[in-house]
Amino acid sequence: MRNTAKITTAVLAAGALTLGLTACGADQDAASDTSGPLVVAASPVPHAEILNFVKDNLAEKAGLDLEVKEFTDYVTPNTATEDGSVGANYFQTQPYLDDFNKKNGTHIVSVVDVHLEPLGLYSHTVKKADELKSGATIAIPNDTVNEGRALQLLAANGLLTLKDGVGTAATPADITENPKKLTFKELEAAQTPRSLDDVDAAVVNGNYAIEADLKPAEDALVLEKAKDNPNSNLLAVKEGQEDDPRVKKLAKLLTSPEVKKFIEDTYAGSVLPSF
Repeated sequence: MRNTAKITTAVLAAGALTLGLTACGADQDAASDTSGPLVVAASPVPHAEILNFVKDNLAEKAGLDLEVKEFTDYVTPNTATEDGSVGANYFQTQPYLDDFNKKNGTHIVSVVDVHLEPLGLYSHTVKKADELKSGATIAIPNDTVNEGRALQLLAANGLLTLKDGVGTAATPADITENPKKLTFKELEAAQTPRSLDDVDAAVVNGNYAIEADLKPAEDALVLEKAKDNPNSNLLAVKEGQEDDPRVKKLAKLLTSPEVKKFIEDTYAGSVLPSF
């Protein structure tokens, strides 16, 4: 499952990059034209919701023409940013971005950290993590960074032990102790909340948890800690576009007191400001 998913993702990414290169001249012209709207690729929740708050309440006063384009996967926003189809994206963490650039030859850079979506363990069958039975099946994201985060979350809560130093590159092969003999079902991150009726528990990214009407602050059996967490979600652009005045305006608005209050009031601890 893991290898198939990774190969599929790689093929899709390569195809998108090839298409981007085909229209390279036109895309570069669009990216360099700062007179038009800034088009930002974003996951629907909470990223697009936060951007639409900015668009509806703050952008006009700041002189920013903002257009929000929603994507439900973790590949297209980066390939679209690389080929100039969009001017920026807001959906990912720095570890994921670093891994994506390395594997796909893209040149996308962070502009500013905005928020943290704590990764959580959820279940329809148990109320506490220590109630998981021996041999329980846990669904985890199959992309490199989020799978590593999922395993680190389980390790931090005593469900397993990982090799020293593996960090977010951890895979099930790095498990050194597994007292409950847990088994893992590796799925695309978006599929993990949908798997809850078929597995004993699932580790779900915060944005997908919210979309599935889960409340991370209330429903998670265990939840990532916010303190010293390197997995803040960020605004990103193609290298060289950092000084685009539209990008600078958006970065300032996304880290404004108004957006901080919107995040705190709207998500009640399920999404946390990183500024």
